Amino acid sequence: MNKVKELAKMIDHSILHPTLTDNDLRRECEVARKYNVASVCVKPYAVKQAVELLKGTDVFVGCVIGFPAGNSAIEVKVFEAETACNEGAVEIDMVINIGKALQGDWDYIEKEIGAVTNASHKNGAIVKVIFETDFVKKKSDIVKLCEICTKVGTDYVKTSSGFGFVKGADGKYSYEGATIPNIDLMRQNIGPKVKLKAAGGVRTLDDLIAVQKAGCTRCGATATVAILEEAKKRFNN
Repeated sequence: MNKVKELAKMIDHSILHPTLTDNDLRRECEVARKYNVASVCVKPYAVKQAVELLKGTDVFVGCVIGFPAGNSAIEVKVFEAETACNEGAVEIDMVINIGKALQGDWDYIEKEIGAVTNASHKNGAIVKVIFETDFVKKKSDIVKLCEICTKVGTDYVKTSSGFGFVKGADGKYSYEGATIPNIDLMRQNIGPKVKLKAAGGVRTLDDLIAVQKAGCTRCGATATVAILEEAKKRFNN
């Protein structure tokens, strides 16, 4: 596989902004098809459409669960995952209950991640667990989440949703997303069967290569066209 194809197959092309319409979904699925990325990551109601739009390609359809804030009840997250799978999703990206993680209610977190993982695996889908590291900042919490994900058999741990906006004292929102130190920490604390996904803030080719070098095999991106066009210029000359 040449370098451009290798990088394209790292990308989960994200179609998640709240304002996106069905026309936007069609356009972005065409981008995914053109560049032959790993997957599209869509909102729950869009799974059926995305499956139809990507028929005949080897681009997977993934769906977010409990998105973006992770606040749904466990039973709702399970239902959402099962519904997405029934409609054709083969990858599930779930947001953990952030408040429960911050208060150290690890029994709840293990039950939640385990329930969604089991439901997804029963339906033939892989699971990526979103930690939301703009909120869950303590190293010990990130380590504990890695241990739980390893224990219950999730397929990926993932840094961020792309929408974990932190409100500052001035009332304005900021966002960092994936960082190399957090990816390093996660890599060091997952089991050998668990993979890494970066998301949030990966907007350039150099960003993508950096998270790849840090151990990620998947990366969420909206700047897919810019990243892969730059890759063509750099690696195909």
